[in-house]
Amino acid sequence: MTARTDEGTLGYEQARDELIDVVRRLEAGGTTLEESLALWERGEELAKVCRRWLDGARARLDAALAERDEPGGQGAPGAAGATADGGGASADGGGDERGPGR
Repeated sequence: MTARTDEGTLGYEQARDELIDVVRRLEAGGTTLEESLALWERGEELAKVCRRWLDGARARLDAALAERDEPGGQGAPGAAGATADGGGASADGGGDERGPGR
């Protein structure tokens, strides 16, 4: 397993790639219970890092769209409502505000 890096310094792509590696190792089997638990815990940490980045990106997009649609803002009125998922609520409803907009 990769040496633990401070979660605050991991970029989204780094965390995602390491998470993919962790999942592959868990699925392959052949590890001791202790190793499997350590991999699982690392995977949970990495998933949280990814979620914070994605939540931060969503917040930045929502803010940009809201600013664009304010009176005197740039862009076409009403265009912000045309997002594919229809909203800005995160799937897990939680998480802190860390991420790309820290």
